[in-house]
Amino acid sequence: MRWFVFLVMNMLLFSCQKATEGVKGDSRPNIVWLVAEDQSPDWFPMYGDSIQSLPNLESLSADGVVFTNAVSPVAVCAPARSAIITGMYPSTLGTHNMRTYNAYANGDNEPSINIPSYSPLVPDGVKMFTEYLRKIGYYTSNGPKEDYNFEKTDAAWDESSNTHSWRNRSVGQPFFSVFNFSVCHESQIWARSKDTLYVSPKDVTVPPYFPDTEIVRHDLAVNYSNLKRLDNQIGKILDQLKSDGLYNDTYIFFYGDHGGPFPRYKRALYDTGLKVPMVIKFPKNKNAGSIDERILSFIDLAPTVLSIAGIDPPKVMQGIAQFGEYEEQRKPKYSFHTADRFDELYDRLRAVRSNRFKYIKNYNTNISRALPVAYRQQMGVMQELNRLDSLKELSGLSSIWMRKDKPVEEFYDLQKDPKELHNLALVPAYKYSIDRYRALLKDWVKNTKDLGEIDERILIENWLVKGEQPKLPPMEIQEKEDGVYLFNERTDATIVWKVPQDSKWSIYKEPLPKKIKFEAKAERIGFKDSEVLQNK
Repeated sequence: MRWFVFLVMNMLLFSCQKATEGVKGDSRPNIVWLVAEDQSPDWFPMYGDSIQSLPNLESLSADGVVFTNAVSPVAVCAPARSAIITGMYPSTLGTHNMRTYNAYANGDNEPSINIPSYSPLVPDGVKMFTEYLRKIGYYTSNGPKEDYNFEKTDAAWDESSNTHSWRNRSVGQPFFSVFNFSVCHESQIWARSKDTLYVSPKDVTVPPYFPDTEIVRHDLAVNYSNLKRLDNQIGKILDQLKSDGLYNDTYIFFYGDHGGPFPRYKRALYDTGLKVPMVIKFPKNKNAGSIDERILSFIDLAPTVLSIAGIDPPKVMQGIAQFGEYEEQRKPKYSFHTADRFDELYDRLRAVRSNRFKYIKNYNTNISRALPVAYRQQMGVMQELNRLDSLKELSGLSSIWMRKDKPVEEFYDLQKDPKELHNLALVPAYKYSIDRYRALLKDWVKNTKDLGEIDERILIENWLVKGEQPKLPPMEIQEKEDGVYLFNERTDATIVWKVPQDSKWSIYKEPLPKKIKFEAKAERIGFKDSEVLQNK
């Protein structure tokens, strides 16, 4: 047993030594993500809202940089998270529908439309980006939410749980830790409707596209109160970083996973659904208190983190590194956005956005923007909109979103009309700009191989084999003088291994020591794992 432990310890030491190869600099920075679910910038003090104080986020903003054009490619969680974890557009991955993979589904994911739970077969070379961090020695942790619209790979995280922490890493090991906060999720508007309100309904500002009623004001106040709870939870993480002496030198990202929880926010391609709060605190508070107006899409997060860690982002990624060693000097002028199936209902919209204009293409004009998604019907605001609409008591801006149809095109001047209330698609003065943005979107659909043009059932039929995920071929093993080599016929698969007593899979990077017992398998997004190879 002592000899076995000696071998394993030497193997791990050798792995750590190899992990630092190719990384420039004397140290690698720690990185923390603080992710709020379902929130727009509208209600945060660092974006000008004065209704309530959020002291922890305000302090982080004072130490960091506030981004005013951070956007999600999709205005709903699972597709958005697929973009975050891969650096790819969901419509290229096949994760554009909400949702595809459901870890808790027993059989069909959406039984009313016969859609199973499935992991799309993503393009060759696409991986969860945290795998690259682990390969160079980072400790990666996440929790409590995953929800990537595909089944995660074991190579992605050292730890993914409700109790994860950077404190579980080895001494001195750099870390990347993601903390997801669901207290401000859409569902919490009705789940906490009777909880303590920290903001009075009479003090909230009702957006012009909502009726000013008691129910609407109450739900807005619930959201403000949930943000106070969010701020308290984030404060605990920041306090831990400070008590561990890590705050000053850690990259800390705070952002929302897409726009706000309300109708016309979540699931919509208006800025209420796409723009997110984003604050980045850089080591030693570089550029503290500044504002950054660049377009920062979620597809840029993965390559940016890799660049910060000293890793050249893979060419397959569609986003760019916005900071770090491999920062791209030419920043994006446009962002692109999609909307497709939401739970049991289909629609299709595409949009291109700059800091000045937004163009939206509606492919299904005979259905309302206000899709009657069953999940959303539980919210008081949605019920109020339905009630007033049935009584024909909605008028003006409040009624536009509820109309039974929608135009083929929408065009908005975001500088003059930031709330996107006035569609300029038929205004002659904007014809040149509309033509240009229409062409930009058409080219993007073609160049990114947008899968939204293909019926989802056909995609599933092409990806699955007799209704099942395809399986990776068996592992191959070869013993040489310097150790045990592992192979898989699928060249872009990742090989992971562990000793039988361990619950955590390590990424195979170099030959394993001889004469130790281990288990190994190959994995890839969209495939079932290979059979586990047991070396006895």
